[in-house]
Amino acid sequence: MTPHCRRALVTGATGFIGTHLVSRLLAEGWDVEIVVRPRGYAPKQGPIVRIHEYDGHIESLVSAVAESQPDVVFHLASAFLASHAPAQVEPMLESNILFGTQLLEAMSLRGVTRLVNVGSYWQHYQNSEYDPVCLYAATKQAFEAILTFFVNARNLSAITLKLFDTYGPNDPRPKLVQYLHTAAVEKKRLEMSPGEQCLSLVYIDDVIEAFLMAADRLLSGAVMGSEVYTAGADQPTRLRDLVDMFGKVTGKPIDVEWGAQPYRARQMMTPWTRGVRLPGWKPMVSLEEGLRRLHSARSDPHSYMVGLGSLPAQPDVVQG
Repeated sequence: MTPHCRRALVTGATGFIGTHLVSRLLAEGWDVEIVVRPRGYAPKQGPIVRIHEYDGHIESLVSAVAESQPDVVFHLASAFLASHAPAQVEPMLESNILFGTQLLEAMSLRGVTRLVNVGSYWQHYQNSEYDPVCLYAATKQAFEAILTFFVNARNLSAITLKLFDTYGPNDPRPKLVQYLHTAAVEKKRLEMSPGEQCLSLVYIDDVIEAFLMAADRLLSGAVMGSEVYTAGADQPTRLRDLVDMFGKVTGKPIDVEWGAQPYRARQMMTPWTRGVRLPGWKPMVSLEEGLRRLHSARSDPHSYMVGLGSLPAQPDVVQG
């Protein structure tokens, strides 16, 4: 590592957002190390990152932090469930609370003090200061509370970025935009909710820019303690309008039966608007341009369906 080279330790590096973040960090000249579960990552073509395996015990994280000595830790790992079954409670708590707490303790023990964390606008049902939409959102809030202790008692500096609806090409998640594209390719009629909910859609490149700007803010010494920011669209988009725009941009109108499905329990009808945007950041890719890029990248229906799989019963209209 050169004297001026920055080093990152990334959790959640194998997810959609995480893979884009790792690629961008490498392109910007960072040394990147990642934490994965055993057999959770297979290196592909391109720059090689150093891999640390997490075996469920804090010792493996202490070793990872000690060996990597990162300038910034990017904590993206989480388990999302819009609704949960009883058997899913423990794994979600382990992923969203236990793992993150172990990571904070490891950072504290090894003198690593800068963290970029990920929150969710689902922590703010009906635009409340705090009202979790689901247990997943409650676990994100619980981790923020734990983070407060480490910031106040262990001198960590942290920025939590609360994300909204993220999208982009080659996204394996069952998200709304991919759902629309698959329906258009298959020429299937969609049964959807009444469609009056509004979304804050942010293209993946803009999301990653927010992570890098947050890291720069931490490295500059501007953060004393903990800060929480949003990284959402300039204007929300109604679901019905999104479907119309998708058809116009791609030339693939979608046949939708509006109201055939009920709204999800505790449906987020509007994005959270009371948060403070990350200073200096704004989305640069318009929704129209983002849809055009996604459609261009997915112009081969066969490769798209191989990557995504069959249509789910309903898409996950969520961030992350």
